[in-house]
Amino acid sequence: MILIVGGAGYIGSHLNKEITQRGYETVIFDNLSYGHEDFVKWGTFFKGDLGNIEDIRSVFQKYPIEAVMHFAAFTYVGESVEDPQKYYMNNVKNTLNLLQVMLEEDVKHFVFSSTCATYGNPIEIPITENHPQNPINPYGKGKLIVEQVLKDYNDAYGLKYVSLRYFNAAGADIDSEIGELHDPETHLIPLILDAAAGKRDDIKIFGTDYDTPDGTCIRDYIHVTDLADAHILALEYLKNGGKSDFFNLGNGNGFSVKEVIDEARRITGRKIKATEAPRRPGDPPILIGSSKKAMEILKWKPKYYDLSKIIETAWNWHRKLINSKFKNKFS
Repeated sequence: MILIVGGAGYIGSHLNKEITQRGYETVIFDNLSYGHEDFVKWGTFFKGDLGNIEDIRSVFQKYPIEAVMHFAAFTYVGESVEDPQKYYMNNVKNTLNLLQVMLEEDVKHFVFSSTCATYGNPIEIPITENHPQNPINPYGKGKLIVEQVLKDYNDAYGLKYVSLRYFNAAGADIDSEIGELHDPETHLIPLILDAAAGKRDDIKIFGTDYDTPDGTCIRDYIHVTDLADAHILALEYLKNGGKSDFFNLGNGNGFSVKEVIDEARRITGRKIKATEAPRRPGDPPILIGSSKKAMEILKWKPKYYDLSKIIETAWNWHRKLINSKFKNKFS
């Protein structure tokens, strides 16, 4: 069985759907601090907290776990600056708890949800895996610490891992069974769709004077189902004897804030008011990743790379959400 830690969250739930459709049995370990039990539509749910090592031991003792895929992390960059202890305790210390029990139970395959935030401000575009890692906030620093721990555990204990450095996860399940539901929401596309749905008056554009074609920041958006596919390929790579490694996961294309807003207007057919606002500190003008290594070694090939498809699936989920049992959370 595959243990998906944080599998009731956004990316973990999409992975759970994709991997069960390919014949794997799963156990979802989540404390529901940010996840949603209703997103666990596949596999077996086990409510537990990585901060309690006995919870982790319990799930390993109850189920025949053969590999672990780890998504349970706090991900708000601004909050990590304001409350670094919260991020180091949850994202680093609790991951060490998980790794400790894996070693106790002799489970040696680990797929880690990392981030492009480990690179910090880019010195070259597109960003490859060889780019220096100089994270500029505790969120990125915590992820880098775990990557360094994994290298040491590989060398000392033979724990094999793949670390996947995401760029901007976006979109929703093609069938709209699950999707993005954060509280608070900070991601650009769902915020734009909130404006399209009348949940907010406008979408703020933070900075229109960047050195980009239209003056707004450019980012690399990768469909969440393509992310899930990469995790499965990473697991199978390890099961087939692959060496521990790390890979970028991005689209390889960049879209500006204005381009995303314009495409959302076209997809939704709604007037979306955009309001210019000052730059936010620490926002680089362009973040685009190279996923050439993942394509070559993992044989990963994104299916939903068009911005229109990413926004279309997100909008389908957004409309369903408004009329669903999650309405109270969404309002």
